[in-house]
Amino acid sequence: MDNKKNGIPKLRFPGFTGAWEQRKLGEVIVSEHKGKVKSSMKGGNTNYLETNYLNGGTAQKVDAIADVSKDDVLILWDGSKAGTIYHGFEGALGSTLKAYVPKYSGDFLYQILKKNQDKIYQSYRTPNIPHVIKNFTENFNVSIPTIIEQQEIGDFFKQLDSLITLHQRKLEHLQEQKKGLLQKMFPKNGETVPEVRFPGFTDAWEQRKLGEVLSYEQPGPYIVNSDNYDNKFNVPVLTAGKSFILGFTNEVKGIKKASESDPVIIFDDFTTGSHYVDFPFKVKSSALKILSKTNEKIDTKFIYEVLSKINYVPQSHERHWISQFSKFNVMIPTSQEQEKVGNFLKQLDHLIALHQRKLEHLELMKKGLLQQMFV
Repeated sequence: MDNKKNGIPKLRFPGFTGAWEQRKLGEVIVSEHKGKVKSSMKGGNTNYLETNYLNGGTAQKVDAIADVSKDDVLILWDGSKAGTIYHGFEGALGSTLKAYVPKYSGDFLYQILKKNQDKIYQSYRTPNIPHVIKNFTENFNVSIPTIIEQQEIGDFFKQLDSLITLHQRKLEHLQEQKKGLLQKMFPKNGETVPEVRFPGFTDAWEQRKLGEVLSYEQPGPYIVNSDNYDNKFNVPVLTAGKSFILGFTNEVKGIKKASESDPVIIFDDFTTGSHYVDFPFKVKSSALKILSKTNEKIDTKFIYEVLSKINYVPQSHERHWISQFSKFNVMIPTSQEQEKVGNFLKQLDHLIALHQRKLEHLELMKKGLLQQMFV
């Protein structure tokens, strides 16, 4: 028997029993009010809670009275993302937002609405110019336990959200740190030495064409035959686009044998996107090239970062490696300095990937807990 159908969650804190009660959203809030702050009111000393700020943008100040407390649950009422839920902010409310003042735990109410955000998008918005429907609080149902259990659940997820935010900030800091280092560890246009380099290196960097340091291989022998992917299989199927790993295949023939000691670069011949690859793989499409160093004096990780820094926007649907990129001039130091820079950036990438995995694990854990701890 599915206890959730009887109003009982699969997982709950010790000491709590009995079914949760279904209520209308309007029954579990004290009041609701729409924001009144407009752009003409900017200036003053009160935080302005508009959507840019709520999504991580810079706080702005307005000449208005604060009408939202940290316990209130906010909903974006108008606009393309109408139905988005926010919580934990204090200040004056922008005119596209609405605040719900909870009767009990604001942390609990926030989680239950956030959990149902997709449902709100699909069922409680007007179809054309999106607005949350006017009688939303009269129609939207929530299941709630006792006040004490609400508080326990709300406090738990508040701590979990804080941990997720902490890891998100660490990840963003590392990504920004790498971005800054890439600007300083490679020469600026027209220069032959970088601003920052490892001790012991003083020689000027030399200009070379990408086609001189990277050879290419067509992907034909490595294209996957079936897109019947499954995570239980061992061989990743790659694309040079943002998704990178499309899935995993059980095909054993035609695998590109890349490794940590013999890495390659996959390059999308049309979009010019690229990825550094140091593990065996197959590919999805013929629309890419597999790039390898031309000699042992080239460090693949280093030259991948050089390739990634090229600021080129494709203007037409054509293959770009031979026609464009192989002819680009790049600056390259000695093999020893290449290796030093490449190894440093590998370590930084591993640290970034570690924080990315931790963040994904926490987000996945939260998703599972939301399914089990709510009715």
